Amino acid sequence: GLTTIIGTSTSLIFLEHFNNQYPAAEVVNFGTWFLFSFPISLIMLVVSWFWMHWLFLGCNFRETCSLSKKKKTKREEVSEKRIQEEYEKLGAISYPEMVTGFFFILMTVLWFTREPGFVPGWDSFFEKKGYRTDATVSVFLGFLLFLIPAKKPCFGKKSDGQNEEPSLGTEPIITWKDFQKTMPWEIVILVGGGYALASGSKSSGLSTWIGHQMLSLSGLPPWAVTLLACILVSIVTEFVSNPATITIFLPILCSLSETLHINPLYTLIPVTMCISFAVMLPVGNPPNAIVFSYGHCQIKDMVKAGLGVNVIGLVIVMVAINTWGVSLFHLDTFPAWAKVSNITDQA
Repeated sequence: GLTTIIGTSTSLIFLEHFNNQYPAAEVVNFGTWFLFSFPISLIMLVVSWFWMHWLFLGCNFRETCSLSKKKKTKREEVSEKRIQEEYEKLGAISYPEMVTGFFFILMTVLWFTREPGFVPGWDSFFEKKGYRTDATVSVFLGFLLFLIPAKKPCFGKKSDGQNEEPSLGTEPIITWKDFQKTMPWEIVILVGGGYALASGSKSSGLSTWIGHQMLSLSGLPPWAVTLLACILVSIVTEFVSNPATITIFLPILCSLSETLHINPLYTLIPVTMCISFAVMLPVGNPPNAIVFSYGHCQIKDMVKAGLGVNVIGLVIVMVAINTWGVSLFHLDTFPAWAKVSNITDQA
């Protein structure tokens, strides 16, 4: 979920708030986020695997990673048989699945090529700026799924005497009824309320007041401020939903960064990623609750394993933001687009 900007709701909320708060900043896009977060995801995957293996299976890594053929236990054979049965139930790939898969690949390619950064993207073909975003691609391709029929059209292949109802092939892949049923409206309302809260804090001067109250942190180096913010949100997000946590902290961290003359991305990006590390308690994330509901995992096991993953993620994110993140997002300077926002808040 960390690898792409659409992988988690927290990343989407961060990007939308950042673009609204700093409209002149053209730094974060699908490509730059991927270049920054992909190594983090890869390193976290490997290190977390070693941590889980040591915690639950011991230090016999050589036996686990051995390529020599071993005799399978009865439990392994039963598991393989069950997995194979579930796989066969899926059946052959259907026409709607092929269309959706094609659109998914096309959407990813358009996201990467819109504004790659190192070469001009397809966004440069249009004169006016600001009208083509990542949302433009997703909304347009999603709209097409409301038009493409769910049944593969057969042009000129209708046999004589075949009575086919005209409504069979006209139903689209996505209907408005399906959209209403699966759309997470509670997140939309929560995010909208977060934007209203941020706008109210800015208009009333609350953001400026909060920033002045945090001047005591000016004696700390920027990396220490970011580390403290990451630790704080990592604790809060274990008890509060991820979208709510990032909605609360984004306006505060923007004011803090502007007051201390730190590049806002230096605090916002690590905090956004650390909010996704809610892996210690069943209430931290829906996947945690689903796993816990099966009854095979106790809370103390989730706390021990999740605490290790939290520490691993925090360390890797801090290393990343202070190494390749600095050159990728130009974090060593206080940008002009943040100065403009700071002056507006104080006016």
